[in-house]
Amino acid sequence: MELHPSPRLEAAPTPVTQQVRLPLAPPIRRTPMAPARWPIPLGRPRTKSKHEGAAQGSANTPSVPGPQRGFLRRAALLVLICGQSALATWFMQDVLGNRGGAMLQALILTLFALLFLWVSAGFWTAIIGFVQLLRQDGGHTLSARDAGDTPIPDHARTAIVVPICDENVERVFAGVEATFRSLRQTGEDARFDVFLLSDSNDPDLRVAEIAAWSALCRKMDAFGRIFYRWRRHRIKHKSGNIGDFCRRWGANYRYMLILDADSVMSGHCLTTLVRMMERLPEVGILQTTPNTAGRDTLYARIQQFANRVYGPLFAAGLHFWQLGESHYWGHNAIVRVAPFMRHCALPRLKGRGLLSGEILSHDFVEAALMRRSGWDVWLVYDLGGSYEESPPNLVDELKRDRRWCQGNLMNFRLFAAPGIHPVHRTMFLTGVMAYLSSPLWLLFIGATLGLLATHSPVDPGAYFHHPHQLFPLWPRWNPQRGLELFTATATLLFAPKILATLLVLLQGAKRFGGGAALVSSVVLESVFSALMAPVKMLFHSGFVLAALSGRYLRWKSPPREDVETTWPEALRRHSAHTVFALACGGGAYRIDPACLWWLLPVVCAVVLSAPLSVLTSRARLGRLLRRLRLFLIPEETDPPKELAWTRSASQHPGQTAGFVDAIRNPFVNALLRTTAPLRQARADRLSPLRQARADRLSPLLARAFADGPGALSIAEKHRVLNNPAALCELHRMVATLPAAHGAWHGGASG
Repeated sequence: MELHPSPRLEAAPTPVTQQVRLPLAPPIRRTPMAPARWPIPLGRPRTKSKHEGAAQGSANTPSVPGPQRGFLRRAALLVLICGQSALATWFMQDVLGNRGGAMLQALILTLFALLFLWVSAGFWTAIIGFVQLLRQDGGHTLSARDAGDTPIPDHARTAIVVPICDENVERVFAGVEATFRSLRQTGEDARFDVFLLSDSNDPDLRVAEIAAWSALCRKMDAFGRIFYRWRRHRIKHKSGNIGDFCRRWGANYRYMLILDADSVMSGHCLTTLVRMMERLPEVGILQTTPNTAGRDTLYARIQQFANRVYGPLFAAGLHFWQLGESHYWGHNAIVRVAPFMRHCALPRLKGRGLLSGEILSHDFVEAALMRRSGWDVWLVYDLGGSYEESPPNLVDELKRDRRWCQGNLMNFRLFAAPGIHPVHRTMFLTGVMAYLSSPLWLLFIGATLGLLATHSPVDPGAYFHHPHQLFPLWPRWNPQRGLELFTATATLLFAPKILATLLVLLQGAKRFGGGAALVSSVVLESVFSALMAPVKMLFHSGFVLAALSGRYLRWKSPPREDVETTWPEALRRHSAHTVFALACGGGAYRIDPACLWWLLPVVCAVVLSAPLSVLTSRARLGRLLRRLRLFLIPEETDPPKELAWTRSASQHPGQTAGFVDAIRNPFVNALLRTTAPLRQARADRLSPLRQARADRLSPLLARAFADGPGALSIAEKHRVLNNPAALCELHRMVATLPAAHGAWHGGASG
């Protein structure tokens, strides 16, 4: 935003009681949204009629697959996965042969079966997705093509909700501006309001957010359409922030569209989601599949490329077998407000320490509760115009993974909760396996090395099991079976990538830089993902152990810009794993030099993790490969206007306001006072109450005036920002009295 100059004022500012208030938020219309204790009672039975908050279905309401079709699809998928895994496990048993060590062999076979089940599930999901996208006829699924183009009725009011917490202010408001501008171009914006819901604890960011909100409203002429709320009591993280919105203003809206701080959505996508909800009165949540875009670091560009090329296959496959019991990822999705408020309030998980307390990965649980109460949850896999950003580097992605790991492990406590649909129970299980597969893989490697060590040829007498045995009983294994098993595993891992590449080539690879660039990028991405897999295995194994040990996790918002990893940071993060990998390699060599070749890909990947972490975080390298047409995505070859607007606004921000500006700058000071909480402003009109508050704040204001903003704690700064009279008085003191601390006029935020 552009700040007004801040000269010393010759007169006191306008009294609080004479100021015109800005519409920071609409009038509150409170509605209860109280969580029940676990296990949540089932309440009303599932029904397909008279749903609260649903529109009346029309004659042209699209039909969706029924429960019987869903059962048949999932049964077929289960047979394919289990049959394939059973055959592979039998091959693995043949590979091991009679090397002895019955307990170790049983452990290896069990771990192998679990890991192969996990890989096989992804393989068949991609195969089904490939067939769906190749057919392009819906295939008895829900499609964005069902939305139609009829005008959105006036009663279908929708709130676009953007929860934020200590975020990059310029990036957040650039995304909101691009989304709102695109929405206006559809002509349907009168049925939408935007709510920025802040949990920011940094006083500088709080001031910057309000200043950016005011600038955006003035720029877009959107006062009374774009609202801002700062939450004083920040409980339950993001789910608590959304719950607070629902209790205050949820009754005013039929739907809410939830965006993350890095989300951008096109107006067409927003209006299509509302139209689909209007035509599908049984649906409680529609989840889009966001495309990742907007980063320049090499690491992020590789992730963006993989998401854009492989993601559609997996999204279509998930849609095919999940149907109305789908994923919900907590953002870039539309939610029917009334049933969400009634059924999706989240209580704490009982207990202390280990996997208890407030639910972190709330989205999976909210989807399960929505479906439990009779509402469908669908993944809309064929709707474009939904975007988000990926972490800029490996270190920041791992920070995010640690929170997701703990959240998914917590959710598994609800696996046996009454009334949960079997598909959502499966999602709780797959959420755990997304991270538990790493320690299982590590244990599999360790058990295999242990089996080799136990039966290494150090003592020929070990092969004579009886006193009068004439011939040794040599270990037997089947190398042909081993080669077949290796080929099958490689096929499961790389077939989805090959099919996705083939699909892009059939549809036209120009959007990805051309056929040669696409194939080259897929090969390089496959090599990179193979190098990253052992690195993430070690980190995720540590995350699982940390979560199970009850270690406290502090969540910070991820960076919204291209942050590069320094060498000291990379060495600090990766050095322990590097030493561990070298030790494992040395141990394997001592067991059997030939064994090292089997383990070498894992060891080399971990040893290279620190240099790769640094190099792939470089934005300059990412831009260089873009010029070479590698890892190109359609959002780079032909950027959507929404992303172009967001990038332009993010790269050319105005001067950012901070706490110091709230005191010294008359415009920002007046803005803070005119947007103060209404009950605070009303209390300020009562002179006894105002005087009592002034008496309590006088020592604090005197200390701030004399010692500068750095003398105030975060809590004390918020006390000043919450009090219009204190803002008015401290501004008057700084503007008119000569003894003010130099920081008030020197630009330091303190």
